[in-house]
Amino acid sequence: MNAYLGIDLGSTTTKAVILDEAGEVLGRGITNSRSNYSVAARIAGTEATIDARFALLGRELGDLDQTGLPASFRLEQYLTQLKLLGQIVEEEGSKGRSATYGKPLLDKLVEILVAMEGAELERFARKEEAGSNFFRDRAAADFAKFAEERGDRKGVTFEALLAVFDRAILRVENADVDVSFEGNILRAVERIGGGDVRVAVQKIRDTPLVMAASVGTGYGRARLPFPREQIRSEILCHGLGAHAMFPETRTVLDIGGQDTKAIQVDGAGIVTSFQMNDRCAAGCGRYLGYIADEMNLGLHELGPLADQSKRPTRVNSTCTVFAGAELRDRLGMGEKREDILAGLHRAIMLRAMSLLARSGGVNDEFTFTGGVARNSAAVHALMELVEENYGKRILNISPNSIFTGAQGAAMFAQRSFEETQHAPAVSGGAEVHA
Repeated sequence: MNAYLGIDLGSTTTKAVILDEAGEVLGRGITNSRSNYSVAARIAGTEATIDARFALLGRELGDLDQTGLPASFRLEQYLTQLKLLGQIVEEEGSKGRSATYGKPLLDKLVEILVAMEGAELERFARKEEAGSNFFRDRAAADFAKFAEERGDRKGVTFEALLAVFDRAILRVENADVDVSFEGNILRAVERIGGGDVRVAVQKIRDTPLVMAASVGTGYGRARLPFPREQIRSEILCHGLGAHAMFPETRTVLDIGGQDTKAIQVDGAGIVTSFQMNDRCAAGCGRYLGYIADEMNLGLHELGPLADQSKRPTRVNSTCTVFAGAELRDRLGMGEKREDILAGLHRAIMLRAMSLLARSGGVNDEFTFTGGVARNSAAVHALMELVEENYGKRILNISPNSIFTGAQGAAMFAQRSFEETQHAPAVSGGAEVHA
């Protein structure tokens, strides 16, 4: 079957969406953006293809979670990457300053990797949800835990172990390791016992999934390994993607890792005006990440903590350069973390409101997209400010909002392919109709 691929290369994450021949979303994939953008695009595309295969498999088998196959597949993926990590860790542990520790370092590294494999197998047995879809995040958490247990101030230190991991994980992320559906699904079937699942898996595995067309977009679109004619503006893609998710949308706010976009669209999802802040990370995901680091919190903890505020602090600046100093000053004055964070989120949304006003205001249904749309405090601050300035508005936030740009790109890919198919052939200056 033909399918259409959209890739959105963001500053922090790369997203991919695959549409089927009916224009419906068949698969989604996401990965960390890397210095090697070709690898990031390939991995996101692979993840979307895997998701698409499982969607087709779901049509055959019904509730896939009941079979245990998706969890078994993710385990096989993890073990495949962990095996490569083990090989690279051994190489890195034998080089440079790490080599001065000799065999004791290598022995501890082996112990840690064995413990990591055991921990993942235990989680699978308990049917425990993975804390992250990214191998790096999951591996880093386990490695740090087991390295801390084995680190010795008078011998092989925790820092020495972590230094080896930091070098190795970069190589794993950029390696050509097979995490594909085809490369791991049969082992996943064996792990759960096979049975009736095997026949359906073989059928889906043998079903050709042809990427008839692809389009790239996003903050790093110029570095995507796509021809220029397969690149579209992220403004256009976010506008079209938001319209596809919520057809009555007329205003779109996208806050990503590196920029903020305020977009106005018409009834067909065509952009009529926009404003974009792309010269400063203030008010974007990168800024929130910086604040999380300063407070020694996870990015996902900021919103829930800010929601606990009873008296939000008035924040004067959202400049990333001065954020750390102002944050430390306020904490030093005894202000509560949740109040500071609530003030920060409101300040960020005030910047977004300025862009919205310059783009044409907030009209009719309003859609919030991008990674920051997952932050509850950001959503609450935005809703309050919109109502204060424009009155009641319908605010749409899709659980898949981070894929909005990639979905718009996939829609452009499908349209491009269909236009090519229906375009009349030309020979000697005359149209030739088949």
